[in-house]
Amino acid sequence: MDQQPWSSRCEWGPDAVSALAPADVVIVVDVLSFTTCVDVAVSRGGAMLPYAWNDPSAEEFARAHGAELAGRRRVARYSLSASSFLDVQQGFRCVLPSPNGARVTLAAAGSGAVVFAACLRNARAVAAAASLAGASFNVVPSGERWADGSLRPCLEDWLGAGAVLVGLPGTRSPEAEAAVAVFERHRHDLASAIRQCSSGRELEERGQTNDLALAADLDASACVPCFDGVAFVSALSGSL
Repeated sequence: MDQQPWSSRCEWGPDAVSALAPADVVIVVDVLSFTTCVDVAVSRGGAMLPYAWNDPSAEEFARAHGAELAGRRRVARYSLSASSFLDVQQGFRCVLPSPNGARVTLAAAGSGAVVFAACLRNARAVAAAASLAGASFNVVPSGERWADGSLRPCLEDWLGAGAVLVGLPGTRSPEAEAAVAVFERHRHDLASAIRQCSSGRELEERGQTNDLALAADLDASACVPCFDGVAFVSALSGSL
């Protein structure tokens, strides 16, 4: 299960962090919506603090770190809606609970690896930064959840993982090659693929079409969010 013979590996969900062989770099992918939210906020000078989902201690954690606490979509000012972070300013801090991307991030926090947050928006930038940070890479698409809480692999994160992997040096495991193949198949119609996949249709039914457009905007950002142990902050800031 560890995909150790290859420098670029790919496996799903928080269990992948311990199942894969140790790597210099762990790249978390959660296109709809955690890592896209992180990119949008961090590219504007913000810091995003991942936290466990539905954990009542999040409010106290946010207070202790002088941060806003994100809440439910369409209810709270800030949420797992990427468009809710379009107007944040330099110095903004937000605790962002998430059942997927945040969970993978926290699982990777003690691994000793450099941890980056990647999405379609910043895939090329993250791959370039990762190539400078190390020689082995664990790319972890976070997935979604079924009603019983089990992991549901999802197209959008498979695309995001492939978009990062295509830019990494060295050899790829068969799983990584498969993610690259899926990305290459859809790279010229990403907006359509994101909109029509199960997760995309769910967001469209909620009227969150702006979030879908943000998420599908390949390489629109040069931001590289790096986890410092508490928050994702910009390693190479700037937005194209």
